[in-house]
Formats: sequence, C-alpha cells, structure tokens
Amino acid sequence: MTDDKTKGLDALARLASQQGGRGLPPVHLWHPEHCGDIDIVIQADGIWMHEGTPIGRPELTRLFSTVLRKDPDGYHLVTPVEKLKITVEDLPFLAITLKDVEGHLVFETDQGDTVIAGAEHPIIVETDPVTQEPAPRLHVRADLWARISRSLFYELVERARPIGGRLSVRSGEAVFALGPVGAGVE
Repeated sequence: MTDDKTKGLDALARLASQQGGRGLPPVHLWHPEHCGDIDIVIQADGIWMHEGTPIGRPELTRLFSTVLRKDPDGYHLVTPVEKLKITVEDLPFLAITLKDVEGHLVFETDQGDTVIAGAEHPIIVETDPVTQEPAPRLHVRADLWARISRSLFYELVERARPIGGRLSVRSGEAVFALGPVGAGVE
C-alpha cells in the first residue's frame, strides 16, 4: 500500500529531481498501472498549467518533462509506480533557439533539451490545407516533438535553398523540406 507522499504531483517531482544531472529516466521501461488523470495542461504556447494556474518554476516543468511519455492513448507523466494522464494542446515542447554548429542545426527547447537535427531528429513541416500555414516540428525523443517557433522557422527559411523543387535546409548530411514542392522556390 502507498501513502499520499508516493502519489501524484509530489511523487513525480521527487522522482524527477532524483535524476539530477544524470540524464533522462528510462520511462520507456516503466509500465505501471494507469492511476487516472492529473490536471496538468501543456498549452500550445508552452506554458505548463496545474489546476488552472501556471507552474511558475521552470525547474519543476523541466523535471516533469523528463518523465513525460506519449502512449497510444495520450501523454502521461510516468514513474515506476504510477502513470498519470495529462493534456497537451499541441506538442509538449517548443524549439526556442537555433544555431549552426559546423553545418549542423542545433536547437534548444523550452525545457532545456538540446537537439541536433538529423536522420534521428527530423524537421517536419506540415502545411494546413485550408490556410496554407506551415506547422514545423522537430523530433526530440521517443514520440515527443517540439513545435518550431515562428521566428525560428523564419530563420530556417532564410537559410534554405531550393533542393529538388522544394525550399530545404541541410543539417549535416540530412536535408529537410520546409514546404510543398514549389513553395518559396522562384
């Protein structure tokens, strides 16, 4: 039997904080019973909310992000003993900075993840069929993605060159199209 200190938000914070600087916990290996939903929402603008109030401590959202997993039924915060479903309005992360390091596009997310775009971490740009608005995203880990901010997308477009009739960027040996054939190509 578990007590209240081993459940819910406190237990998740405690477990995530135990990870310290040792990297990410092996959430893919944990298969606890689903314990229900927790009123945490990751808004489309990247703000984490708990019971309708922003979680004001970036350290806490970073810790929670390390125990985040996407399963077929949605997003969950997972520990070895419990699995709590949360709501994600768009994608769980935002790509907020971009730099070129020796020909590789290096992104940082709002939760402190550093991601080098490449074959294992593709950039995908979907285009809304009605509005024609691009929706760029970057693979972070497992089935977790970051929305590429509008300003970073503009930076990518400035770096882009036509490749195969598509405006594309290169990161190392990988090439990523930024839109459909012909878009932005003169």
